[in-house]
Amino acid sequence: MTVIQGGAPGLGAALFCLVFEVLMCSDAEIRIRPASIDDRDAALTLIERFVSQGKILSRTLDELEHVLANGYVALSDNRVVGFVTLEVYSQKLAEIRSLVVDDALQGRGIGRRLVETCVQQARERGVLEVMAVSSSEAFFRTCGFDFTLPGEKKAFFLQTRTDGL
Repeated sequence: MTVIQGGAPGLGAALFCLVFEVLMCSDAEIRIRPASIDDRDAALTLIERFVSQGKILSRTLDELEHVLANGYVALSDNRVVGFVTLEVYSQKLAEIRSLVVDDALQGRGIGRRLVETCVQQARERGVLEVMAVSSSEAFFRTCGFDFTLPGEKKAFFLQTRTDGL
């Protein structure tokens, strides 16, 4: 698990130009925007590719519809090429979930922009800490996440099932 501690609300605005941000990735323009119900099927298709590889947990259509309200998509030529959602549990804690970027576009900063967008949203909502449960340690470390928080606080997990759901 990796965690980043939130700063003062609005602080991140100077650091990140996020929602509706346009960045150049090779020959394609990538745009990040809030997800809508119209993005559901494309996001689910992307998610299912990563689920089949064992990289992320599956999402049902109902779950996906629920998290779309706090989700973001990356678009290339109006095609969804990335997705992420921020699940806010309380003013103290939110989690970055279901981060996926099309295999052909990985390594071009799209995932980082999606994470930064979620962190900015958490800051604006006054959330103290953002966590991510991931096997991509190096990626999240480059986004500023770490395993411990100030005061050596750590998260502990206990798996109650082995079926991977």
